Formats: sequence, structure tokens, C-alpha cells
Amino acid sequence: MPRTPNSPSPKAGPVTLAMVARRAGVSPQTVSNALNSPDLLRPETLERVRRTIDEMGYRPHRAAQALRTRSSKLIGYGIRPTAPGASAPVMDGFLHALSQTADEAGYRILLFASPPPEGPDALDGYGELLDLHHVDGFVLSGTDRGDQRQAWLQKRGVPFVGFGRMWSGRQIGDWVDVDGASGTDAAVEHLVARGHRRIAFLGWPRGSGVGDDRAEGWQRAMRRHGLPVRGRRAYSVDDIASAQAAAVPLLEAGATAVVAASDMLALGCYHALREREAVPGADVAVVGFDDSPTAALLSPGLSTVAQPLEAVGRECVRLLLARMGEPARAPERVLLEPSLVVRDSTPALHG
Repeated sequence: MPRTPNSPSPKAGPVTLAMVARRAGVSPQTVSNALNSPDLLRPETLERVRRTIDEMGYRPHRAAQALRTRSSKLIGYGIRPTAPGASAPVMDGFLHALSQTADEAGYRILLFASPPPEGPDALDGYGELLDLHHVDGFVLSGTDRGDQRQAWLQKRGVPFVGFGRMWSGRQIGDWVDVDGASGTDAAVEHLVARGHRRIAFLGWPRGSGVGDDRAEGWQRAMRRHGLPVRGRRAYSVDDIASAQAAAVPLLEAGATAVVAASDMLALGCYHALREREAVPGADVAVVGFDDSPTAALLSPGLSTVAQPLEAVGRECVRLLLARMGEPARAPERVLLEPSLVVRDSTPALHG
């Protein structure tokens, strides 16, 4: 295709703002005003510059735009270390969904090491990212009791959104969460329909907001069906060996089914059953929570509650961008429904 005398050579590299200014016969500042403050220019000048931009195919440099608008197009997300023996497949899936959604909106997720949010140095990373990288906002996870981050960010006018509710009773800012109680309620309903009445719960120690929420759903459904809960609840940290030990009293008490607060705890229950020469599913039904990649690979496949991570990621980005655009808007909270994935670990009860 022939080139006009003033068009740049294909080998000259990308079109620059200065090149557009020369072609349009204006100053570089005028081109900048056409892009960022068009109301400052006379209509005929604005039209000439815009026409030249279109003809030359000029695309503003994103980094330069960020400097002008004081927007880095970066969203900070703190990664906390995983305890030995534990796994974080849910957060891996969430992070992928979050990153993809942010990318589609023209943003990047900036990962950084984050200590526990209740610790003395919990806020150091957040302050550093604000000072050095000028991040536009933060996505917070692990929003348990004692979390200092929300109040600290709100006081400084920094936009944020939480994946998870604040469990201290005082709700601050926007959040997206999954209704864990609804998930374990559905698990009990499924087991009752399969003929189970002695349904135990294997959860995390009391005081965990997420864990207490999932325990509440189990307890609510049990009471709705008039089923006893006393002596049918055990506690464990989220690792296989601890869960295996915690499941033993539940099995000894005659539970025919166990609802676990995570797939990791459910796997510990599998181990406890096999240690007793019992078969998961065939002898005792087991339901997990999270639908981790391991759940489908176990034998038998683990029935579990799946979290809508793609929807969580989309909603987190949506709420954060809305907060950036309108800082004074009323807080928005989104509670998403999980879904039960039925596999071979919950057959109908016989006998």
C-alpha cells in the first residue's frame, strides 16, 4: 500500500506523540491536550489533531498515560505462606480468575508477600506498595477476625475489596464472599436424601469466621430435620494427619456420614476410615468443601461443595473498579451461592 509523503517509514518504529505533533503542525502539548484535556482546544484544532492521530495510527503509551492520570493500572494482592501439610488450591483458582478478569479490564495483579493480617507487621507490604508502586487498590483475602487492613486502607482513602466477609461484626468496605453455610446445608440435605441420619461435622477450631459459617450450615440443616448434633462435631487444623486423628471419635460414635469443612479435612477422614479397614463411601459417606483438583482424583471420587471462583474474581474486580471511580459510593456486599458436586463418596445408605 503506498505511503503518503508524511507517513512514517515501516522501519521507523512506533509512532510517537512528537511525530503526530509535527504532522499536525502543533506542539506536543497540544497533542497531549487532545488526548487528555480536549476541552482546552479550539474545535478546529482538536479535529485536526484527532484526524492526524487516526491517520498515523498513534496509540498512547500506557505507562505515560499512567503518569498523567496518576494511575498505575496495578492492583495489589498479598500472598500469605501456606502452613506445612496444608494446601491452597482454592486460592490458586481464585487468583487465576482474578488475574484474568483484571487483565480484561486493563489492569495487572501485583503479587507480594504478606504476613498474617493480625500480626504486628501486617501492614508493611501495603504501605510499601503504595509508596513505591502507587498501586490503584487492593484485593484482600483471609479476612478473619483481628484483620487490621480494611480500617487502615479506608483511613488512607485507598480503594479495596475483600474476598471474604469481615467476621468481627463491624463491616467495612466492599466484599464478595461465598455462602459457606448454604453449601454445608446442601451437603446435609443430600445425605439425608441418601438415607443418612447420623451425620457428623469435621471442621476447623472455633473462631474461624469461614469455619464457623460452614459449621452453622451443617447445624442448621441437622436441626431442621430433627437430627442430633451433640457429640457429632470435631475440630482440626487444615492438614491430613490432624484431620485423620480428629475424625476417629466421630467414626467411633457411629457416624454414617461426615461433612468436612474442606477437602483437606475430608482426605484426613478417608485416611481414618482406611486405618480402620473401612471403605470411604461404601461404609461411611464423606463430603468435602472446595472442589479442589484432588477431589475428582480420589478413589472413590469425593463429593464436595464447589465455590464459584470465576464469579468471585469478576465481582472483586467489578467492585474495586467501581470504588476507584466513585469513592463515596455506598458499600456493596455480594454473597454468592456454592454448588454441590456429587461423586462416589456419597452413595445411598443400605441396611
